[in-house]
Amino acid sequence: MAELGLDDIARRQIPLSGGSLRKAWEELRDRQKGVRARDAAGVLGVSEAGLIASLIGDGATKLKSEGANIIKDVTALGPVMALTRNDHVVHEKIGPYIDVSIEKAHGLVLGDKIDLRIFPAQWRHALALVEETKDGLRRSIQIFDGAGTAVHKIYQKPHTDIAAFDRLIAAWTSPDQSPFLDIKMPAKRDDAVNDDVDVAALRASWLAMQDTHEFFGRLRKLKVGRLQAFKHAGEDLARRVSPASLAATLEGARDSGMAIMVFVGNPGCIQIHKGPVVNLKRMGPWFNVLDPEFNLHLREDAIDSAWVVRKPTRDGDVTSLELFDRDGFCFAQLFSARKDGKAEAQAWRDLLALSPAGEQAAA
Repeated sequence: MAELGLDDIARRQIPLSGGSLRKAWEELRDRQKGVRARDAAGVLGVSEAGLIASLIGDGATKLKSEGANIIKDVTALGPVMALTRNDHVVHEKIGPYIDVSIEKAHGLVLGDKIDLRIFPAQWRHALALVEETKDGLRRSIQIFDGAGTAVHKIYQKPHTDIAAFDRLIAAWTSPDQSPFLDIKMPAKRDDAVNDDVDVAALRASWLAMQDTHEFFGRLRKLKVGRLQAFKHAGEDLARRVSPASLAATLEGARDSGMAIMVFVGNPGCIQIHKGPVVNLKRMGPWFNVLDPEFNLHLREDAIDSAWVVRKPTRDGDVTSLELFDRDGFCFAQLFSARKDGKAEAQAWRDLLALSPAGEQAAA
């Protein structure tokens, strides 16, 4: 029987797996030069993890799945590129993984350059990939959740310890090298958990905060979603602003030279940049930061609502710009860079105060 091509598979609605998936991916890459694995998986109707797994035995290696414990060994690699993304934004930082702690429910990487908040329960599938690029072989470790969606990736860079990278892959290689993964359908995200918001209780709890890390727990206790809280809290605490505020804020930070923090995450990992932003460039729907050790690629057309948010702490108010998609998912946050015990920079508050108003959100 002749091999099936991409058109045959699409026309006959034949499920892709193993060799047929690998061949369809090769054909897609021939048609669309430079297509990324995440986008190719969407075209082919499979998970990204399943797509990478189709290369097992040909550049890909299935690694042991032990939550986020593999991160403890990444410290030996030296400088690498850490990548965390969601549907709308990609966050890339270059540096070493240092000050790593991994517990059952959460983990931390607290280096000056690589700064992560990790939720190990979402780290379900781990794969290593060695692929040919124009600059030679490139190694990566790619972590996926139960639905096969990327949680976090670690890429070799010019100053990475290659021998240490190869030892890590060898040490973590799973005895099971079949190309099949146990992929589960993702749970539906639901932000609006309570239609009847007690506004007085919400405001009282909000104003009683001493630390921004209390915010999620206080909302959960009230059974109020994040975006829902912003819609009800009042403009003194959460003011809806134009989606154009993202570009204006980054440009203002660049022009002033102020250090900021940019948070991007998914259910399994939050990655944080702390420092200035310098080289900003818009390319189609993407607004980009293209600095030597920090790249950000954010789709401006995904911003359904943007909010300037004020949270009280023992060090004074902390102000953020928070971006939501049409499903109510907060896909990026920007803060002033500050240390515990220090007040937020007034210049940051002044910059966000200039954000033009957005359309009023429905309550």
